[in-house]
Amino acid sequence: MPDWNGFGRSNCLLALALPVWSVLWWGACAHRANPDRQIWAEVDGKPIFRDEVERYYRSRLTSASSESGKEEQALSLKLNILNELINNQILLAHASRAGVNMSEAEVDKRMADLRTPYSDEEFQKKLKDQGMTLNDLRQQVSDSLLVEKLINKEVTSRVSVNDNEVAEYYERNKASFNVPETQYHLAQILVTPIPDPQLRNLASDDAKTPAAAERKIKALFARLRKGEDFDKLAQAYSEDPNTVSGGGDMGFIPASALASQSKILMALQSLKVGQVSGIIRDSGGYHIVKILGREDAGQRPLSDPRVQNSIRQTLMNEKEQVLKTAYIEGLRDKARVSNHLAAQIVEAAGSPPGP
Repeated sequence: MPDWNGFGRSNCLLALALPVWSVLWWGACAHRANPDRQIWAEVDGKPIFRDEVERYYRSRLTSASSESGKEEQALSLKLNILNELINNQILLAHASRAGVNMSEAEVDKRMADLRTPYSDEEFQKKLKDQGMTLNDLRQQVSDSLLVEKLINKEVTSRVSVNDNEVAEYYERNKASFNVPETQYHLAQILVTPIPDPQLRNLASDDAKTPAAAERKIKALFARLRKGEDFDKLAQAYSEDPNTVSGGGDMGFIPASALASQSKILMALQSLKVGQVSGIIRDSGGYHIVKILGREDAGQRPLSDPRVQNSIRQTLMNEKEQVLKTAYIEGLRDKARVSNHLAAQIVEAAGSPPGP
């Protein structure tokens, strides 16, 4: 399910790479006329402004980084961001020429996905913080979906992998399919006995005391025993911020990494794939764990469907990335692109542009 923190997967396309609020912000602002805004690039006569790039730049800074980093590093990142914005504008323009269409129902669904984790008040605050209206957001959701559809139509649909390629990849990378120790693919529902102001489950439900946590976990366990879906209950009620949006999915965890969580590891020994544990209490709160998969130690043969699927997906991704890069470059050759920031930097022998 899309969320505000991870709208897409491709690192080539800005609309599919940046956090969704920042992605959607740029298009909304780009259409607002302001003669004082500095233009850093133009694509077929349409401007891309300096403040758009600066906003993206700030959104990419992590808590470990700083605005006071080396000017050369900051400038290099801004050039990369500007280049992504240029590519994105080219793709949006080409989507129209390629006959890619977007239905209102598709936009409605994506909008609903974005709104789901938030109350109306929180959602409106997000819009206000980004200087957007609901119409701005809807337009940019539509644009992002158009780019996705274009790539699926003209890139992804053309990529294929045959059995010989899969076999050759396996032989080249055989060692990577040797599992050194047992791994568990786990999902969990976590309930903690303390309040969490950053909690973001769908029900906005947070147990704030030990007694409330115990009542909550028992109620959830009873619902699971009645046959309710683990994934949906985790999204709605789990208090683990790292896994809640994915239905509690924790990925594959080596047995050694669970050594410090002896109660959970002990519970796993008696469970089969697809089964759910009882209530497990430890210092972090209450857990209910589901085994989604298990990998025992040893060499995985090519005949294993999971190995074949993994290799096929890896090769598909590699081919898609190469084709996507070439596809964008081909479109860019046909567009009229003026990168004013790059020209200024060359003229100033690498110095940053003035205010």
